[in-house]
Amino acid sequence: MKTYMAKSGEVVQHWWVVDASDKMVGRLASDIATVLMGKHKPTYTPHVDTGDFIVVINAEKVQFSGKKWQQKMYRWYTGYQGLRSETAEHRRDRNPELIVEEAVRRMLPKSRLGRVMLDKLKIYAGAEHPHQAQQPQVMVAGVK
Repeated sequence: MKTYMAKSGEVVQHWWVVDASDKMVGRLASDIATVLMGKHKPTYTPHVDTGDFIVVINAEKVQFSGKKWQQKMYRWYTGYQGLRSETAEHRRDRNPELIVEEAVRRMLPKSRLGRVMLDKLKIYAGAEHPHQAQQPQVMVAGVK
């Protein structure tokens, strides 16, 4: 018996659209990361990008549990002394796409392949997106 190994030219990639309205960020991000990696397919191969494209709409309407809007801090290093930080509530007001993108990015492999997978994620704050030509199918994610 031989194990099937996908080749990068043979992989058929589909487009999915996910509505993030009233979904928990962590559950939504884990489902999105699974599809971006291709682990939902029987042809999954760890060293080949077998995942699909995902368009996330309504990213400004995601939810956190408890008091995380006020207590969760996002920190980053700018190159100067000290760290910059902001709360999740401030980030939602300033750039809501970053909340979902950071959650998904941290669940993907930390390699060149992981960066390619993240490029297949398209996030929009509102309900409109410019990917109608790809005819994305609706996918339900973040529901347990």
